[in-house]
Parts: sequence; C-alpha cells; structure tokens
Amino acid sequence: MGNDQKANYNRFLLLVAGLGGLLYGVDVGIIAGAYPYLEATSKLNAGQLSSVVAAVLLGSVISTLFAGLLADWMGRKLLMTLSGVMFVISIPVIALSHGYEPLILGRLLQGVSAGLIGVVVPLYLAECLAASSRGKGTGIFQWLLTLGIVTAAIVGMFFSFRVEEVARLGDPAQLFAFKDAAWRSIFWVSLPPGLLFVIGSFMVAESPRWLFLRGKRDAAHAALLRSRTKEQADLELAEMEQASAAEKVRTSTGAKVKESLLRRKYVIPFVLACVILACNQATGINSIIGYNTNILLQSGLSDIQAHWGYVIFTIINFLVTIGGVMLVDRKGRKFLLSLGTAGIILSLVCTGVLFRQTERLRVDSKGAVQSMVGADQKITLTYDKNLAGSLLTAVGDAAQRIINRPTSLVVIYSYGDFRAATKAARSDDTAATPIEITRESCVPANKVVAFFSNPFGDLDVARSAPLKIDNALITPLPGENTGWRVAFTLFVFMAFYAVGPGVCVWLALSELMPTRIRSNGMSIALLLNQAVSTGIAAVFLPTVGKYGYSTMFWGFAACTVIYFITAAVFLPETKGKTLEEIEAHFEGAQKASLATS
Repeated sequence: MGNDQKANYNRFLLLVAGLGGLLYGVDVGIIAGAYPYLEATSKLNAGQLSSVVAAVLLGSVISTLFAGLLADWMGRKLLMTLSGVMFVISIPVIALSHGYEPLILGRLLQGVSAGLIGVVVPLYLAECLAASSRGKGTGIFQWLLTLGIVTAAIVGMFFSFRVEEVARLGDPAQLFAFKDAAWRSIFWVSLPPGLLFVIGSFMVAESPRWLFLRGKRDAAHAALLRSRTKEQADLELAEMEQASAAEKVRTSTGAKVKESLLRRKYVIPFVLACVILACNQATGINSIIGYNTNILLQSGLSDIQAHWGYVIFTIINFLVTIGGVMLVDRKGRKFLLSLGTAGIILSLVCTGVLFRQTERLRVDSKGAVQSMVGADQKITLTYDKNLAGSLLTAVGDAAQRIINRPTSLVVIYSYGDFRAATKAARSDDTAATPIEITRESCVPANKVVAFFSNPFGDLDVARSAPLKIDNALITPLPGENTGWRVAFTLFVFMAFYAVGPGVCVWLALSELMPTRIRSNGMSIALLLNQAVSTGIAAVFLPTVGKYGYSTMFWGFAACTVIYFITAAVFLPETKGKTLEEIEAHFEGAQKASLATS
C-alpha cells in the first residue's frame, strides 16, 4: 500500500470515528428539540415523560458497564458495528411509536448505543492511530460530537419556527398534528449518519493491539501496515512483543502479587483517568448544555433571545473544538487541560457573581402558596403581575425592594419522600402556561423510576401523602444587559471547555489506561462519569430552586479547581508517545523520557 493510500485510509479512520462522535452528540442533544412537541402530543404523564428522557442515561450506564468486556470478547470493530446498528434500529422504533413502551424501548436502545460508542470508538482510535496523530483523531471524535449537538439545536430551532407559523393559523387540530409530526421528524433526521457509521465500520481494519492480544501476530502486522509505513509497523509490533514478553517473565516468576492489578502501572493511570472523568462532569457541562435556555431566560433574556443564545453556545462549542483538535498534538494534553480548566473556573465564578446580584434579594412565599392547596392536593396557578404582587405582599417587609419588578417563581414541593420543582415562571411572560403542581408530576409511576429518583423513598406512602410546599421562591429578574453578560460568560465557559476538556478527556482516558486493563478500565471510568452526571442532574433543579444559580455555578467552579490541580500537577504529558511508552512511564522505567511538565 502506497503512502497516498495509507494517508487516505487514516482519513477514512477519522471519518468513521467522527461519525461515531456525531451519533453520540445526537444522542445527547436530540431530545431537547423534540421534547416540547412530544409532551404536547403524546398524552404521557410527567412521570412517563421523565422516564422517556432518562431512558438514554439508563441505557448508557448499563452498556458502559459491559462495553469493555464486549470489546475484549468480540473485538473493537464488531462492537462499533453493533452499536451503530442499535442506533439505526432505535430511530424507527421511536419515530413510529404510538405509546409509552416503544418510546422507552427506542430511547433505551439509543442509550445503549451511546454507551458502547463512548467506550469503543476512543479505544479503537487509541489502538489504531499512530502516536503523532492520535490526539487529532480522538479530537475529531469530540469535534463531530459537538456537531451532533449543534445539529440537534438547529433542527429544534427550525421546527420551533415552523410550529410558530402553524400556530398563527389558529387551527388547534392542525397545530396538534404538526407538533406530532415535528418530534417524529426530528428523530428521523438523525438516521443518515447512523447508516453511514454502520457502513464505515464494516470497511475499517480491526484494532492491531486486540489482534495481537488474541495471538494473531500476522493479522496485527497487516492492520498496522494499512495506516503506517513498514518501518513504523515493525517498530510498534516489536514494542508490543517486548511488552508481552515482559509480562510473561513476571508471571513466570510466580510473584502473583507483583502481577496484581494493584500494581503501580495500573493503579495510578486508572485513578488519574477516573478523577479526570468525574471532574469533567463536575464542571457542570451536561447541565449547562441541557438547561442552557432556562438559564438564559432566568438571566434576563427573552424567550427568542435565550433560544438564539443556546444556538450560539453550541456553535461556539463546535468552532472552538476545531482549534483544540489542531492544537492537541502540538501543545499537548496537559497544557490544554490546564488552560481549559483555568478558564472554566474564571467563567463559572463570574457567572455566579452575576446571578448573585439579584438572587440575594429573593424571598420565600411558601406559606401563601401552601394556602392554595385544594382538597385534591393539587395547585394550578398562573404566575402574572397580579399574583406576584399578592404573594410578595403576603411575605411582608422583606419583599418591598422587589415588589414592583418583574420576578420569577420556582415552587419546590413534595409528596412524602419524593420532591420536585416547577420550571421557573416569569411574571412578565404573558403567554406562559399555568403552573400545575400535581402528584403525577412528582411521584414516580413505578418502583423502578422511584429507585432512581430516591432509593430510600416509600412509593406507597407517597401515593397518598398530602402536598407540601417546601419553598416558593420569588426572585427579581435581571435586566437584559445582565442577561447578555451571563450569556457571554457561558460562551467563555464553552470555549475553554471545548479547547481543553472537550478535546482531551476522551484522549486522556484511552491513552492513560495500560493495554491489559484498557477496555475494562475505560468502562469503569466512564461508569463513574455517568454516575457523576446522574447525580448532578438529580440535584441541579432542586439546588437552583432553593439556593439559586449562583450556588450551583460556584459549586461547579470548586470542583473544577480539583480538575485543574490534577491536570497541572499530576497528569503526565503523553503527546507523541506510543501506548507502550506511556505504560512504561507509569511502571517507572522511563520517567526521564516522559515529561511531566
């Protein structure tokens, strides 16, 4: 194979891996655009809708747990194909569904697909690409992941304009039919990249390191030759043989303790990878993406401004990731992670300060709202200027400074052991729908959902418990200028995340893990990543509702300080090093050759 053919094959590898990232991004972002229309037309209750949204996360957690075992058993290539096929099947299951069960099944399939892709594609790239292009390859996975999120946001914006046009016609039946078609169409749009990923995965070679571990030396050498010169292929194969021989020597001595997975060469990179993955979620990235529109609304922007702000936010993520991909093999992982986390800390602190200016004036009107609870243990209220004035008057002197200003209301309520929070309602939103506080919107529909909501909650008691208003927090709305300043700090946050953690996190995960534990180690680290993400998702709305956005953003900033210290002090630089050289560094054999600064 000539050099041009090898270069073309490397580009094809990047394209296939990029399509995997695109699918992952679509999995993350697609529900945001489809949810309002699904909610309006599906006739599902709040508990069922929550389950539909959360099913992707559940599927991802399950598949992440077993992805490493599957990758070792069936190979990286076959698992990529399987994950793509599952994604392709999920689309018609969801888009053609007429009921709760097929929606859940389709979303679970999407989640399982996402979990497998998140493990196997970075793993495959790390094992197939040469050291000089490994950073760029994994960066392209992240870059097209961000493109998937952008695509989902733009598709959602397109349909929102179309829905607004149909709404002007004044025909409720036509509007209902269009909304029903809209959420189905949003899912159909994501089908083509899934098909392309499946086709591409059939055409790439299996991972040479997986083949070598299976005893297929000649096949491993042939796989290396598809993307490297003969000299490079021979050198890497020799390194694999040396590493394998060293392992056999150790095991032949009978010193089983030394060969334990608790050895330094396994523990240190595994712990580093787990800390990086956990801290990556603790920056708040998923919550800031998922609730971006709501955050901007509460910062003082109008509805259309907030939606445009979210589109700009996703575009910045996409564009800056390009810069990160170009820099990762030049500046290195350690430099970009340190730079990115430092910028994230600064932007989160500034965002919190902007929100604190108005949140320090918030008051709690829970007594007045509790008095509205009817015999059916429900409340329906329209939060407008009149109701805001009435609630603030009931609070007393503490509310005098905000009584004539536009405000937002968040009600935190509970039935027994289960708690929920309403969306923030604005007193100046004349088109807002009423706030409905019902048992169905708080108490899980079944014990499975109840376990994930509150593992220690008593579902049977909650089904008959009275409604309790824990807080009814009224906060003055910032002005439009403050809203755009908040938007700017979030744009800065996204830019620093994209150039640092966004590009480097998948790369660091796949590079740090030694060959023996790479697939299973990545699964465990990603499972921790999902657990942190789930925990943040569970506490985000209650924390924001009770303590405000400032507390949440400052909490994210504090967690990112740990991330910065890990990257700047403990993470070794791995650019330009083969996987075997990185493994040798953690064994302590080549400290001098692998700079830590």
